[in-house]
Amino acid sequence: MQRNAVRHRRRVLLGHCLRATASVALLTALYYLAPLEGGFGILTVLTLVLGLAAFTLLTAWQVSAITRAEYPRLSTLEAMATAVPLFLFVFSATYFMLSESVPGTFSEPLNRTDALYFTVTVFATVGFGDIVPTTGTGRVLTTVQMIADLVVVGVIAKALFGAMKVGMRRRGGGGGPAFVDDDEP
Repeated sequence: MQRNAVRHRRRVLLGHCLRATASVALLTALYYLAPLEGGFGILTVLTLVLGLAAFTLLTAWQVSAITRAEYPRLSTLEAMATAVPLFLFVFSATYFMLSESVPGTFSEPLNRTDALYFTVTVFATVGFGDIVPTTGTGRVLTTVQMIADLVVVGVIAKALFGAMKVGMRRRGGGGGPAFVDDDEP
């Protein structure tokens, strides 16, 4: 019986890890394959707004799903592995389109990888300084990302982890080390 429980726990952990990895791989592939050429304009702004709306809806759905999940901790980690890359790719795509449309917006032209690099440095608040916005539009967009980063790190993370706690209480496993009590109701 003990051996079956260990196998079950490993299968569940592997499933969550594989889904999280597949989500990141799929989002990365979509980012690099999406037809983003065409410049910055109303379509770009609409893409940013729709991307952020999709991120918000995904996060709200994930919060609800985590509270009902059989394994809330693993579901929370899986949700973060999907939501954060989606958020970063939305901004990265916008920076890429802006750089293509208005070449002097950043200190150097951005390809998709450069745009992703810049997005992650802003998100991580590292700000290496090798790529910087040089126009008002670039600075406004970067400021919007900085504010959204604070929201993601603060509010969204709190909501996801709050949902995890609700899910753990619902299952009767309110404490203990991560992943140990997830399969014990």
